[in-house]
Amino acid sequence: MINIINEINDYLWVIVIVLLIGSAIYFTIRSRGVQFRNMRDAIRITLGKDTKTKHQIGSFQAFAVSLACRIGTGNLAGVASAIFIGGPGAVFWMWIMALFGAATAFVEATLAQLYKRKGTDSFYGGPAYYMTHGLHRKWMGILVAILLTITFGMANQLLQSNTLISALNDALGCDKVIIGLVLMVMTFLIIFGGIHRIARFTSLCVPIMAIGYLTIALYVILINIGELPKVLKLIFDGAFGIQQVAGGLFGATIMQGIKRGLFSNEAGEGSAPNAAAIANTSHPIKQGMLQAFGVFVDTLVVCTCTAMIILLSGLYNCGDDGILLTSNALQTEIGPVGKYFITAAIFLFAYSTIISNYFYGETNIRYITQSKKILFAFRIISGLILFSAVWVTLQEAWSLVDIMMGCLTICNLAAIIPLSKYVWKLLDDYREQKKAGKEPTFHKSQMPDIQSDIECWE
Repeated sequence: MINIINEINDYLWVIVIVLLIGSAIYFTIRSRGVQFRNMRDAIRITLGKDTKTKHQIGSFQAFAVSLACRIGTGNLAGVASAIFIGGPGAVFWMWIMALFGAATAFVEATLAQLYKRKGTDSFYGGPAYYMTHGLHRKWMGILVAILLTITFGMANQLLQSNTLISALNDALGCDKVIIGLVLMVMTFLIIFGGIHRIARFTSLCVPIMAIGYLTIALYVILINIGELPKVLKLIFDGAFGIQQVAGGLFGATIMQGIKRGLFSNEAGEGSAPNAAAIANTSHPIKQGMLQAFGVFVDTLVVCTCTAMIILLSGLYNCGDDGILLTSNALQTEIGPVGKYFITAAIFLFAYSTIISNYFYGETNIRYITQSKKILFAFRIISGLILFSAVWVTLQEAWSLVDIMMGCLTICNLAAIIPLSKYVWKLLDDYREQKKAGKEPTFHKSQMPDIQSDIECWE
């Protein structure tokens, strides 16, 4: 069965890669490199004060929710798997996808803000909503809502839980069943508290886990600074080397780099827009910039740190895969404590991602139905899926995630490409206001042709 799924994945991802690269390049050119030109604005918005009121969710909290989902096992186990299968050159293609894919993240997040809807005490939205109210295709919204629910509420949860359980079992020797049960209960405590508890948890957890991991990675790089040129040469040789082409590894290198890059930063997949929509901000473009910045943080910073740890250790071709490769590499650099540090990191990374994944699933369940019974059932199922990861292998989890992620990405790109014309209008408006020395604000009356489709922005 796994072999059949893998064959389907191979054909599916040829289509996904063409669409991802093509759309990312188009968005970068059309926006005149918004992810580079407006980087200062993105950082300013990230560090600045939110426009939220007491009962609303601000830009940084929404950014933290999406970043919590981005920074997960993809940054630790996913990078290791990409290097294990595609070689060091896969890292280069992860970088390329981040540099151009950030423009895609900008577009989808801006659209999520433009077409967001009003809740009782917060906003909500995402691909299902901009497909319904922007493209006026309800069937497409339902399809992507189902795909998002399965991908993030189920498939991704299996992978995150599997990696977390394996890491704790390896480091502490705890029984996997007990770890699964504890993880399920801990998750229930957060998800039954609603989006405000999820936002508070992630806004606290994300900075702590990111700073801690970056600190130890920087230490490893500094003590091996003399080897850094060799590692960079290894990456570029692997990306374009004659050996890779002659050995038939060139395609695998690109495939793994783009696959794991997408799994890590989610640019174009349609997941982060669910978090982007909940923010209360003065202009849709602001949240778009934050999400583009999040792609850089995730891939160019965190994923690169993992890649450097693995490649500097020299263990990238030792036969280990996933989190075991990352753990062994860090132990080589800083000793036995590395094993426990990676265990702590994978707990924070995976657990925060599990919480954010659940939120994405719930958002799309609410799109399909407002039934409290179905929502309650989804929460119970989410917990049980985390527990069931005890009996799922890492390869099975990756295969399921890849096929769902590919289908979801195709659907999302099919929507944001035609809707991007509204993003360019918003971007022009934002830049004009900035040029005039104003703090950019947006009102739906500024887009009279689609004013009736926009619920917020009054």
